[in-house]
Amino acid sequence: MTRVALLDYGMGNLHSVAKALEHVGARRVDITRDAALIAQADRIVLPGQGAMRECMNAMRAGGIDVLVRELIGRKPLLGICVGMQALLSHSEENAGVDGLDIYPGQVRFFGHDLQEQGRRLKIPHMGWNEVWQQGPHPLWQGIEDGSRFYFVHSYYCHPDSAALCRAHSDYGLRFCSALGHESVFAVQFHPEKSQRAGLTLLRNFLNWHP
Repeated sequence: MTRVALLDYGMGNLHSVAKALEHVGARRVDITRDAALIAQADRIVLPGQGAMRECMNAMRAGGIDVLVRELIGRKPLLGICVGMQALLSHSEENAGVDGLDIYPGQVRFFGHDLQEQGRRLKIPHMGWNEVWQQGPHPLWQGIEDGSRFYFVHSYYCHPDSAALCRAHSDYGLRFCSALGHESVFAVQFHPEKSQRAGLTLLRNFLNWHP
């Protein structure tokens, strides 16, 4: 039975994520920024939703940035949406925002004239899209390659090291939709909104022993 700390810095779909984790077997989910509660957790989830600058400012104001850096390598950590983007060095959003710089890389804007097969694509990229796994990983167990997950974003991750990318998706261009390294896994999509495939990924996270 697993206890999860869902990092609360005021940005993210916290209660939906918590309910999904409880549904797939988490013994307890603490929505918290309390360092003592986080230290007691078996696993950490870093959510994120909204503008990158607001997310990073809120993380730094609440000391979440320091906690994440301390937790890397100590406990399994799952980043979701902006929680994935924040792990990289820098984002183009809001005229440029520094991330946590856990992994070298950039968060890039899709562009105003994104096209696919001659048709203009809407930004943000919103809705269901296929996720193509790049190599095996415990969090993909039981999830068919090319399964569809739910996305809402205007910016995408481009890590400097291609080896970090654990899945890609296509929306006018190919982008990294999941990254992973040692005890960290992060996804651009929202597993809590992605029905069976998303719940399977969250269950795999609870059972993961990197």
